[in-house]
This record gives sequence, structure tokens and C-alpha cells, in this order.
Amino acid sequence: MRYNRQIVLPQVDISGQESLLNAHAIIIGVGGLGNAAATSLCASGIGKITLIDFDTVDSTNLPRQTLFAESDVGNNKVDVAQTKLYQLNQQCEVVAVKQALNASHATLFEQADVVLDCSDNASARDLVNTLCFQTSTPLVSGAAIRFEGQLFVAIPGTSQCYGCLRTFFAAPELSCVEAGIFSPIVSIIGTYQALLASQVIMNKGEIPLNTLITFDGLSHQWQRWKLPNNTACEVCRTHP
Repeated sequence: MRYNRQIVLPQVDISGQESLLNAHAIIIGVGGLGNAAATSLCASGIGKITLIDFDTVDSTNLPRQTLFAESDVGNNKVDVAQTKLYQLNQQCEVVAVKQALNASHATLFEQADVVLDCSDNASARDLVNTLCFQTSTPLVSGAAIRFEGQLFVAIPGTSQCYGCLRTFFAAPELSCVEAGIFSPIVSIIGTYQALLASQVIMNKGEIPLNTLITFDGLSHQWQRWKLPNNTACEVCRTHP
């Protein structure tokens, strides 16, 4: 009965809810995007979440990272998030990995049904993309800065990868620290990542492959940008 309002949706039904229950999602980065994505997935009834982040809670995180409170400042983000998510849903197994992402995490990726990239730098995103395609694990990538957000879904063997998208733009010159970020934007993008990940898990609805989705929080416009074929990609090479 807890998930009745989801189960009554014909696109979800009992089979979709069971798919969520049996699924394992990895979230890379427990910042603003990771907070929103983890909260939504946990509340929706996913069976297992693995959180990977080495950072600790800072007071400047609190406006965006809604799992954390003032009393959590100085504590490791994954430990705090694990506790808060258990309070939200004790049936969801939450694993805390207090490390920066590295190549050895490929074994974790092999055990997952989907990876959500909520990191905040280009090198981490490139590594996540590579590991996902090495292990054939679907990837849902999100990013946010200022009043802008973007989303990208990649399914190894079916679509192009995040590396194909990266060939069209350089790493941003400014991080969120210098450029700023408005709190609701990360919540919107992170929750949207949870929606896309749930669709991938349940295999329901339209999954926007080979497509960059962008959001402008000031004009309230969503746009889609189709990705050209890239036969030279060293990571995926999926499109002839």
C-alpha cells in the first residue's frame, strides 16, 4: 500500500514497482544533484543505492544539499546521507563509499542497473562514462550551474556516450563556487535524473537517447539537442 499511488499508474503497475525494488543505482557525488536524486529514488522504492563521495559537509552546501543539516557540518557526506535515507525508507539498502571515484570501482558498476553521474568536474564525468561503457551499465548524467541545467542518458550498445557529447564543448572555466548556482535548479535536475533512471530501470516511456536536454531556469525553457553520429569515439563506437 505504501506505493499504491505509483502502482495504480498503468505505466508502472506492480511489475514496474518490483523492477524498482530489485534495482541497484549508483550515485556519483552527494552534492546538490546527488541529494535530490537519492531522495527521490529512495522514496520511490528502489531496492539499493550506493553513494560514492569523499567530501565532508560544509555550511556552504546547506542551501542546495537538502539531506544535510547544520549539525552535520564536518561529517562525511555519504555517512550523513546514508542515515537520512534510512530514516526516509528503511527498506532501501544504502551503501556508503567514502572514496573519490577511481578505476577500481568498475566492479561496483558491474553490479548496478544504472549509474547517476552527479559529479561536478569534467575528469570525473569522463571516468564515469568510461566505466559505464566498460561494464555495459546505463548512465544518467546531470549538471547544473547558475540558473542552467543539463541532462544526458547513455545506454551502452544502444546509444552514443557522454564522451561523444563532450567533443562539442570544453570543460567550464568556472565552477559553481566561482559562477554560483541557484538552489532550486539542482533540485530540479537531480530529481529529473531520478525520473530518467527509474524509466531506464522499468523500461517505460520515452528515454531520450543521443539527446542533450537543457533547462533555463530564468526563461523556464526546456530544449532538446540531437547528438550527431560520432564514429571516431574511443569509448562507445556504437553508431556506424
